Amino acid sequence: MNCEKNERMFQNGLEERRERIEELLKEYLPEATGPQQVIMEAMEYSMMAGGKRLRPMLMQEAYRLCGGRGKVIEPFMAAIEMIHTYSLVHDDLPAMDNDEYRRNRKTTHIVYGEDMGILAGDALLNYAFETACRAFDMEDADAGSVGKALRILAGKAGIYGMVGGQVVDVRSTGKQISGDTLDFIYRLKTGALIEASLMTGAVLAGAPQRQIDALESIAGKVGMAFQIRDDILDVESTPEVLGKPTHSDEKNQKTTYVTWKGMERAKEEAERLSREAIRELRELQPQDPFLEMLLESLIYRKK
Repeated sequence: MNCEKNERMFQNGLEERRERIEELLKEYLPEATGPQQVIMEAMEYSMMAGGKRLRPMLMQEAYRLCGGRGKVIEPFMAAIEMIHTYSLVHDDLPAMDNDEYRRNRKTTHIVYGEDMGILAGDALLNYAFETACRAFDMEDADAGSVGKALRILAGKAGIYGMVGGQVVDVRSTGKQISGDTLDFIYRLKTGALIEASLMTGAVLAGAPQRQIDALESIAGKVGMAFQIRDDILDVESTPEVLGKPTHSDEKNQKTTYVTWKGMERAKEEAERLSREAIRELRELQPQDPFLEMLLESLIYRKK
């Protein structure tokens, strides 16, 4: 009975947080006016397509875990989701994965054209940093912490983070690659933004460096587990459940954990990494039951 009650409380908390993040994103998106109105519309179409809102949620939980109570986190929550969304818009382009559907609706470049798809991604990336910089104007802002958070966000999104991982991923398509290369791709392509989420939340709350480092380690393991789970779902799930095509890795001739280690070992690795992340989280003080359950849910997610 307690397990059922805890699960209900978690799901309610998850939905409440997701709804608040949706409202926050609407607040920070630009108004669709002016001669360039179409790009604002494409940005909103891309951003408001649904999704887990995992990264801003993780950022907020890390902020609260480390004692943060103000609103300085909010521009960064919107910014991290803009960066994540731009990466999906560009991922879907014909030159990349060439996907026509994401989250059960047509992708941005299908609706607005390939040119506007490219520009919508560009606009979201740039506007993310315009948005994050608004934190300097918050009443509870510490300029040093905001600057440090911006450096983390920029670094984890760039050539030493997500973009770097994507570069190696694209260059490796259709080729046999080593396990070390696959680990490198996953650590940067998926893990870096999750690291940015937890680290930024901690920095803005004024956490000590040892706590920021601990959250970076936790996030790295979560990111790896999350991407391995993606590999598994690409094989085992359906387009209706995932909201996007399945077997796309096979279609694009990509090496994944499933093709490298086999399905069972991929599942074992995802669970091992997740368990290690949760163990490390439990060593932090104070405890955050919601964050722990959120990480747990990533192990068994269906989409």
